Parts: sequence; structure tokens; C-alpha cells
Amino acid sequence: MTPPFIYLASQSPRRSQLLDQLGVVHQLLLPGADEDSEALEVVLSGEAPRDYVQRVTVLKLGAALARLQRLGLPDAPVLCADTTVALGGTILGKPADAQDAQRMLAQLSGRTHQVFTAVSVGWGGRVAQACSASDVVFDALEPEAIARYAASGEPLGKAGAYAVQGRAAAFIARMEGSYSGIMGLPLFETAQLLRTMGAWD
Repeated sequence: MTPPFIYLASQSPRRSQLLDQLGVVHQLLLPGADEDSEALEVVLSGEAPRDYVQRVTVLKLGAALARLQRLGLPDAPVLCADTTVALGGTILGKPADAQDAQRMLAQLSGRTHQVFTAVSVGWGGRVAQACSASDVVFDALEPEAIARYAASGEPLGKAGAYAVQGRAAAFIARMEGSYSGIMGLPLFETAQLLRTMGAWD
């Protein structure tokens, strides 16, 4: 029987909006104050970006499933996702501040980088996972444009210091892959996972 909803274990409003776009009814299942979510995002030495994002997503799913049980909430599928931006083998996480954002954007300027978004769904003792990979080409950026964008605050909290659906769209010369995956939740892969788990018509 198809459940009435799924749990989304993510603080990203974009992921919630993308599930709305699919018509998937969902409820947020967010970490409590006693949970150290950032500890799950530590990069292991020599870890490849795709391996990193898949590992972190599984860890987040495990924490979310434990949270669901601890809170005694009704049983339903739990969805987790994580996005990372990679320049070659270097992972560009979320910038610490505007200066850090400028540093990252200067690295991306005029170059092609990869965006990996992993999605994991857990339900009934089963786990299914998928990973979307996209290439994004940035135009050569003037230092002034980078500084203005960093000062806007939009890069903060974003992997790679930019949001494809925001002002940074003006920086992108071309892309290949999943636009929704670059945003933070690849809809094609997500729909496939939910169907595989019997969690969506």
C-alpha cells in the first residue's frame, strides 16, 4: 500500500520544493539540538567526491531512521540527500564566510566542475540509493562580480558557494546532467528510488 507521505531528512528548502514539484507529500524529519550533523560530513583522507557524497548520505539516512524510531513517529519512507561540488578531486564544501566563498568562486571561474548529489531512501529495513553526476562550466568571472555575489549572502550554506537557481545562473556558460540534481535533489533518480521502494505511484 502506498504510504500517505515520506519523511524528508533535510534542512534544504530547495529539496522540499522539488518534492512538491513531483507531488510527493512529505514531512520534515530534522536533527535535534543533541545531534551533531556536521560530524557526519567530515571528508576522509583521499576520499573521491562521489564516494564521499554517497557515504555521507547513507550516514545521514541511518541517523534519520534512528531519529524516527526515537521520536515514535508513524512509519513511512525516509529520504536523505547530500550534494557536493568537486573541482577535479578536490571537494568544495559550504563556505565558512563571504571571503571563503570568494576563494571558491575564483577557483571555479572559467573552469568545468562536477556536482554530485546522492539520494538514499530507507523503509521497512531496506535501503536504496542513487547518485546524480553533472558537469557545470563557469564563465570567466571578474573579481568584482565574485565579490558582489559573495556579499549577497547567497553562497553561504551552499556547496561550492553558489546556487544554480539563484543569481549564480548568470555565471554558468553551460551544464550537462541534472538541473534538479545540481539544485540538490535529482528528480528522475528520486522518482525511480521511491517507486523501487514502493513508496510512490
